[in-house]
Parts: sequence; structure tokens; C-alpha cells
Amino acid sequence: MSSEVNALEVVKVSKSFHDPVTVKVLKEVSLELKRGEFVSITGKSGCGKSTLLYILSTMDTDYEGELLIDGEATRGKSGSRLARIRNEKIGFVFQFHYLLTEFSVLHNVMLPGLKLGRKSKAEVEHRAMELLKELDIGEQALKSANQISGGQKQRVAIARALINDPLIIMGDEPTGNLDSKNSEIVFEIFQRIASEHKRSLLVVTHDDDFAKRTDRIIEMDDGRVV
Repeated sequence: MSSEVNALEVVKVSKSFHDPVTVKVLKEVSLELKRGEFVSITGKSGCGKSTLLYILSTMDTDYEGELLIDGEATRGKSGSRLARIRNEKIGFVFQFHYLLTEFSVLHNVMLPGLKLGRKSKAEVEHRAMELLKELDIGEQALKSANQISGGQKQRVAIARALINDPLIIMGDEPTGNLDSKNSEIVFEIFQRIASEHKRSLLVVTHDDDFAKRTDRIIEMDDGRVV
């Protein structure tokens, strides 16, 4: 029953840094993320949240334990296969939007779609425009990315994360640089992505109000899930 496969599953993941002494940053972390579930990860600075997210994004492959994305084990997979999983299955929204200022808003949203190469340029452009309209920034499409406000930039970053219709959206402090009004807009967009689009969201946040309103909170302390 493919519908029962979790979007993401983590089984006893541990991670150490060796520099110069060995420090265990993650200690047998296990968790699962269901389809369409909106989950926040909270905890004090240095508890391992961002390290965990980096592993879950398949960018860091140096760890013990298992990570399954859409039922596929990622350990020992080639770099090219992991890149494919990332491009197809995961969208990212960070605290800093990482938009390329030399490109238009529209082109920024299109980039992951062009990279994946599953659709023609015209189709990717059409989808990007749809997303921008859905996020109420369609009229900004042809502006360069440095001509729009911070809140708008974060919405462009969300549209970019959605362009390949990923299974999972991962966020690292996505409202960290936003005022309360724009934080609220981003929260509502995320909620809509989970409920209407049936995407799973996993968001690392320091914002307690944001976390409280998600479906579930995973609290971390000293490298463990508590």
C-alpha cells in the first residue's frame, strides 16, 4: 500500500564531529513524517536541529543509522542518485532566501524545475507563474529579485521550493528574519501546502507561536528527540 509509506523516516541516526576531539551531536534520533503532516522541530541552539535537517536533506551522508525518503533508503546511494532524490522529493526554505539577484523573480522560481529537466521550459515557466499568483506575488514576476521586500522574497523562495511538486518541504528558521505580519503569511502558506497540496512540512524553528500551531512538535535536547 504505497499510500501508507511515510514521506520520511529516520531510524536511530547518530552523528559525530571529529575536530579535534570527537563530539556526538546526534544520538540515535528516530522520527517519522507522514504525508500531508506539518511538523516543527524545536530546541535550544546547539541541540542538533540544523545538523539533523542537513542529514535529512541528504546533503550530509556521514552518519550512522537509516534515512528513508518516500520509502527509499538513502544510505550508500551515489551522489547523483541523492541529487535526484533532492531535486524530485524535497523543497527547501531557509532563513535567508538565497535568491539570485541577477535573475528575475520568475527565473528564480524556475531554476530547480529547469535543473530537474522533467518538463519543457514553457511548462516550467507556466507552473512558476501559477505558484507566484497563488502566493499573491504574480505582479512581481518580472522584477529582479533585489527589487522586492523581505517578505516577498521569502514567498518567492517558497514558490521555488514548490516548483518540482516535492513530497517534502524542509524549512530552517523560515520566519527567522520576518516581522510578525510576514511570519503569519508564511505560516498560512505552509498550512495550505500541507492541507491542500498534501505535502509534508518539516520546519526547524525558534518561534514558539509558530511551532504551537503545527500538527506536531518534535523537541530536541542535547542531540536527542525528547
